[in-house]
Amino acid sequence: MATPTQTEPLQLSVSNFGPIAKAEVDLRPLTVFVGPSNTGKSYLAILIYALHRFFGAYIENRYFEFESMSPMLHKIIGEQFLFSNSNVKRLIDWIREVVRQVEAEKPSDRPSIQVQVPDFIGAMVRPLSSDLNDFSEDIAMEMERGFGIADTTRLIRHGNREGAKIALRFKPFAYELALKRISTKGSVTSISEETPLYINPHTQRMQAVLFWARNVLNTPVSPDNPSRRHAVECLIEDLFRLFLPNVFRPLNRAAHYLPADRTGIMHAHRVVVASLIESASRAGLRRGTALPALSGVLADFLENLIEIDDFTTRERSNEEDLAINLEQQILKGQIHSKASESDYPMFSYQPQGWQEDVPLMNTSSMVSELAPVVLYLRYIVQPGDMLIIEEPESHLHPKMQVEFIRQLAAIVHAGIRVMLTTHSEWVLDELANLVHLWGLPKTRRKGVEGANFALNPEEVGVWLFEPKQRPKGSVVKEVPFDAEYGGFRSGFDEVAMGTYNDFAEISNRIEGWK
Repeated sequence: MATPTQTEPLQLSVSNFGPIAKAEVDLRPLTVFVGPSNTGKSYLAILIYALHRFFGAYIENRYFEFESMSPMLHKIIGEQFLFSNSNVKRLIDWIREVVRQVEAEKPSDRPSIQVQVPDFIGAMVRPLSSDLNDFSEDIAMEMERGFGIADTTRLIRHGNREGAKIALRFKPFAYELALKRISTKGSVTSISEETPLYINPHTQRMQAVLFWARNVLNTPVSPDNPSRRHAVECLIEDLFRLFLPNVFRPLNRAAHYLPADRTGIMHAHRVVVASLIESASRAGLRRGTALPALSGVLADFLENLIEIDDFTTRERSNEEDLAINLEQQILKGQIHSKASESDYPMFSYQPQGWQEDVPLMNTSSMVSELAPVVLYLRYIVQPGDMLIIEEPESHLHPKMQVEFIRQLAAIVHAGIRVMLTTHSEWVLDELANLVHLWGLPKTRRKGVEGANFALNPEEVGVWLFEPKQRPKGSVVKEVPFDAEYGGFRSGFDEVAMGTYNDFAEISNRIEGWK
C-alpha cells in the first residue's frame, strides 16, 4: 500500500507581529526559540498553537461545512466525471481495492498507513480547494482566543502603519494573512496538480465514503437521476474531506501548550477554577463585576487539568513509558491523578520508597514544573502531536535541565513534535551535544553520556530572537549548529565573558588598592 513521502518542514514567516519586526522559521520535529525576554518567543509560539487549532480540529469538525460546495461539485462532475459507467467503475474499483488492502493489514500497522488517491480522482477534487479562500476571519478569531485579546489589531507591532503579515508555506500549500488596522484579509493557493494526495482509510470518514459508494452502485446510471447525482456529489465531498487533513500536515495534528507559569497553576489550579466557577455562578447577582479573562492557552491548560480523569481509560502506550522515564530519571517518584468526591482531579506526588502521597501543592517547584509534562504524556499527547513547552528550565537545577533535554529527545524519537522557548545555556549546550553525538557511529557511543538520545541535525532547529533598534523590534534568524564553536551561537557566551571581564576588573582594582 502506498505511503506519502516525508513532508518538508513547515515554513512560517511573520513581520510586524507583536514585538517581532521580521521572522522566518522552519518548524521541525524539535524547534527551539531562544533570546532575551520580551522579544516575541511566546508570541510566535502562541501563533503556532492557534494555527494548529484551526488547521487541525477545526478543519475536521467545524469550519469546512462546504455550504457553497454544490455549485463547484456540479461543475466538476458535469465537466470531468460525466456520470459515465467507466468513471464510476474506476472509482468504485479503487474503493474496493482500498477496503481489500485494509482488511489484509495487521492491526498494528493500520494507524500509519496512507493510501494515494488516483490521478483521475485528484483531478476532480483539487479544484475544490478554491472554496477554502476565506480563512481570514476564522483564523483571526482563533488568534484572538489564543492570545486572550479583543481583536487582532493589537498584535500589530507598535508604531507600524503597514500592519502585520503572516505567511505559511508547506508542500503543497501556501497561505498568507494580513492584519490591518481596520481589517484582516487572507489568501490561499490551490493544491498543485503535481502534488500527490493521500487518505487515511482508518477514519470514520472512510465509512461515509463506503456508504455513498454503495448508494452510487444502487442507483441507475443517468445524468437526469437526482438520486445518483446526489450520491456522487456526497461521495466526492467525503473523499475531499478524507484527504484534506493530509494536505495540511503537520498543522492538522493537535497541539498542546504548557505555559511558563504552570508551576503556580499546578499549586493553585483548584482555587483558580473554583473562583472562576463561583464568579460565573454569581455574575447575575453582582452587576458590573467583570469575569476574569483567560488567554486561550491558559484556558486550555486548565481545562485539560480539570478533565484529566476523562483520559485515564487510555491503554498503556509508548507515551506512558515516556512519562515513567521522566518520573524515574528526574522526579524520583510518581505523579498520581485521583478523582475527588466531586469528580475533580486531585494531583499528588509519591516519592520513591514512600507509602503515602504528598499533595502537589506541598511539593517542590521542580515537581510541580514537570508534573504537567508527565500528565500530558500519560493521558493526552499522541504521536504526531505538537507539544509546546515554555521555559522548560524553570525551577530545574542545571543537572536536571540536561537530563530533561535528553528525555525530550526521547519524546521526539517517539514521533511527538516538540517546541521550546528557553533562556538557558545548559539547555542549548546539551542539545548541541545530542546533535553532535549524531555524527558518532553507534558502535562508538558506548560510555558517552546521553548515548541513546542522539538527534539528527535535520530534525532540530534553533532560532534566535535578537532585539533591533531599526526597525525597532526583534529579528529572528536560525542559529546553525557549529561544531568548531562547540554548539549554537546564542549569545550566552557573551554574557559569560562579560561577567568574567567584570570579575577581572574588580580583581585588578582590589590588587591595585592594596
